[in-house]
Amino acid sequence: MDLTDLISQDDVLVPMKASSKKQLLSMLADAASKKTGIESRQIFDTLLQRERLGSTGVGNGIAIPHGKLPGLEEVTGIFARLDKPIDFEAQDDQPVDVVFLLLASEEAGADHLKALSRVARLLRTPEMVQRLRNASDASAVWSMLSEKAADAA
Repeated sequence: MDLTDLISQDDVLVPMKASSKKQLLSMLADAASKKTGIESRQIFDTLLQRERLGSTGVGNGIAIPHGKLPGLEEVTGIFARLDKPIDFEAQDDQPVDVVFLLLASEEAGADHLKALSRVARLLRTPEMVQRLRNASDASAVWSMLSEKAADAA
């Protein structure tokens, strides 16, 4: 599964301004709603429920919020880089500025896990994360994400 299967250039939100975890999740839910046609509130509630189980802030300033929704056709995502890091209750207590939202259907099973694994592998590479942080705009980020997807293929 390539990243380009999950997101398009329109799904890269750089820079994003959010001052709290809740505000960020709400903004991501709004963007995902436009993409999927699913109510923003339903997406937001799903993300909040997942966060109550434990933060999806995985460390090193990275978060991978995710959830499963009824009526979603395929696994989909949104990439965001914040203009200023925010507290995300991450496992390492570091503020978050790189975020990859993943949404899947309730029946997705292995596809959801494959997508999570793919995103985690990409964001585990310190050089790639630094390049994403230093990118000048959304099209530069998209270029890196799609280049990385082509390299992995």
